[in-house]
Amino acid sequence: MSNGGRGGRKPPLSKDTRLCISLAGRPSNIGTRFHNHLYEVLGLDFLYKAFTTTDIAGAIGGVRALGIRGCSVSMPFKEDVLTLVDEIEPSAQTLRSVNTIVNDDGRLTASNTDYLAVQHLIDGLSTEQSVLIRGSGGMASAVGAAFADRGFVSGTVVARNEQAGRALAQRLGYAYAPDTGGPCTRPADIVVNVTPIGMAGGVEEHDVAFGDSVIREARTVFDVVALPSETPLIAAARAAGVDVITGAQVIALQAAEQFERYTGVRPSDEQIAEASAISRA
Repeated sequence: MSNGGRGGRKPPLSKDTRLCISLAGRPSNIGTRFHNHLYEVLGLDFLYKAFTTTDIAGAIGGVRALGIRGCSVSMPFKEDVLTLVDEIEPSAQTLRSVNTIVNDDGRLTASNTDYLAVQHLIDGLSTEQSVLIRGSGGMASAVGAAFADRGFVSGTVVARNEQAGRALAQRLGYAYAPDTGGPCTRPADIVVNVTPIGMAGGVEEHDVAFGDSVIREARTVFDVVALPSETPLIAAARAAGVDVITGAQVIALQAAEQFERYTGVRPSDEQIAEASAISRA
């Protein structure tokens, strides 16, 4: 893959312009802004557009038939598309969840760049440390698998949904603990929020997923919530002098992975950061 150092004027839209799309139950502007900004900066003849659908099989058939180069997949379609592609990479096979499809002349290959982004972000952490993951949904599965596959053997899943929480914990080889609501008070070296707590616009946007003592005793606080980039949890961790991994970092890295797979170009770290900031504006 080539580096993102090149640039130039983006060609005008034409019949040769390559299309990339996203499919989501509730489309946002994040991917559209991220990808289109980088196309402009790097002078690439691509266009990115967000869609929703009530016919996922028809939509994926359209990706194949129309030569759409890349397709980002969000909830609720991440599992449904598994049977609609030709090849599933290990990142998606492990999770049974897809967030990226690449179309090579009608052959569709699926992967999960959320998983890849989390693995990259935790590479510097010691596998001797204990992990606590709050949440049990699809993203919690990606985060948990990234930790478990990197060799983190001591972990706990805390979840309100007991059935989903126990199932995830069992898959990861971790313990399960119920989530009784309010700030989580179970300590660990690495604490990870994979719930909507702290998300802008949500009913819990001003809440903090973990108690003060848990944050102070942690070595790393990881919040998967990307909007806002500085969640109440991340702000509390910074104030306590604890290392952080943010949801903004995750979403930028996973989008950069998608971008490279679609275009063959890897943007620079500075370009990724700029596109990430613009995407959340």
